[in-house]
Amino acid sequence: MADYNDLAELIFPDINLTVEDLEKKYPKRNLQEGAMVTRFAPSPTGFLHTGSLFTSLVSARYAKQSGGVFYIRLEDTDTKREIQGSGESLIEQLKVFDVIPDEGYISDTKEIGAYGPYKQSNRADIYKVCIKHLIKMGRAYPCFCTQEELAALRKEQEANKEIPGYYGKYAKYRNYPIEEAMKRIQNGEDYIIRFKSMGDHNNKVSFHDEIRGDLELTENDQDIVILKGDGLPTYHFAHLCDDHFMHTTHVTRGEEWLPSLPIHLELFDTMGFERPKYAHFPVIMKVENGNRRKLSKRKDVEAAVSYFLEQGYPKYGFIEYLLTIANSNYEMWRNENLDKDFYDFKLSFDKMSLDGALFDLEKVQSISKERMAYRKASDLKDEVKEWAKTYDVNFYNKIVADEEFFTKILNIEREKEKPRKDYSKYSDIYPIISFFYDDVYNEFNLNELDFGQFDKAIVKEVLEDYVNTIDLSLDEESWFNSMKELSTRHGFADNVKVWKKNKEAYKGHVGDVTGFLRVALSGRGVCPNLYYIIQILGKEKTLDRINRVINTL
Repeated sequence: MADYNDLAELIFPDINLTVEDLEKKYPKRNLQEGAMVTRFAPSPTGFLHTGSLFTSLVSARYAKQSGGVFYIRLEDTDTKREIQGSGESLIEQLKVFDVIPDEGYISDTKEIGAYGPYKQSNRADIYKVCIKHLIKMGRAYPCFCTQEELAALRKEQEANKEIPGYYGKYAKYRNYPIEEAMKRIQNGEDYIIRFKSMGDHNNKVSFHDEIRGDLELTENDQDIVILKGDGLPTYHFAHLCDDHFMHTTHVTRGEEWLPSLPIHLELFDTMGFERPKYAHFPVIMKVENGNRRKLSKRKDVEAAVSYFLEQGYPKYGFIEYLLTIANSNYEMWRNENLDKDFYDFKLSFDKMSLDGALFDLEKVQSISKERMAYRKASDLKDEVKEWAKTYDVNFYNKIVADEEFFTKILNIEREKEKPRKDYSKYSDIYPIISFFYDDVYNEFNLNELDFGQFDKAIVKEVLEDYVNTIDLSLDEESWFNSMKELSTRHGFADNVKVWKKNKEAYKGHVGDVTGFLRVALSGRGVCPNLYYIIQILGKEKTLDRINRVINTL
């Protein structure tokens, strides 16, 4: 009479290794006590989600701060949804945000580490060794159900108002005679392999979550598919084998995976594998019409990490924002340690939120603006140049044509205790400073410059006086004093407060006079510090622009 061993050998005749062999091939890692082994396991099915960046960033930090290992494996067993090249694209985007694995999948042609392969599609034999082991134990079996049979099953369960799924009395092939199953396999019939659960949905399974504490969930009783018809495992089973043989100590993932945990725990226990620790992160949420919902790939541009790359958000600003989501005490730490690198902050599970974190784009911009303001102009120049090379070729060409000139522009009121905070992302910069470039200024219609309520004759008179008295050797304070003198020569108050007290006595105030110059030189009423604009443009260019405006008045 045939037994489970015969069934296992029929299904996997070429699998000669045992679980014990795999244990020897992938021995426990030699790490210091307390070192964490974490992973990021993306599917190559599209763009890198902001939530995935958050998970991978935090997972990497936990490993690195504990002296452990962070690795990446590619979960590419869902061949129908795979998008060619998206795996490598994910790795490149992670690298931008300093999420660099110690080992694992690097590209479709490169891996690092002794616990690979790190692409699930290349680990088929490992999964088959474990499934063969389960079949021999009587804890896995072939299922011959057609899609039509499964649909009918669901319909019956709905009519009976029962829990949907393949379990108990609804598990048609759970106790199917071994001899009959073998005959059908030998006849070439299609089948998949299911796990035989011993759970009961009336019972609870207890476990400890590193973030949420002690929890109870409904025990698994579903006979889940563990090997598909294409010879590849399902996510659940691959997770079991990979995290065990790669010796993951902490499975860090989004809370949407909590309902699957009873399945994973039963699989680990059945195989006799030590359970890893689990930490289920809060899902990143958004408020819409007063209701919270998950950040959506379809609805929200900020759900894609590529959006932040294209817009030019500095990586250090975006990373810091994600750290504020990761730990509630990060902002307090940052305010007390402004001179430290954000990676000096030590993450802890007990400071993570239990509720979905609300994504706040305005806060991303605020943090980025604050951090960009304190960058050295030379460093910021390099960052912007690298970004523009990909996302704004016109801007890039202007930068590389004269990098010193561009650096001077960036350095306006930068190296001081309270620097200017004009930019929250690289794409903000060119629209604000483009007037410095002659080709942009030459496109302005000088006849349409807006000098407010002032008569053109007054504006012309002031500008002509400045042309005749220009002096670029003055420091900023002396220059402003010269502007006050220029103002009073033309009937303007040299102080706004003085003008406000007696508006009838003056044509305006010194701010109006500098405004005339600002508009003449930049074409706009709002721009960076006027003194530095003149210094950077130089005397010849400054005079040329002002004289061109005078000729239109």
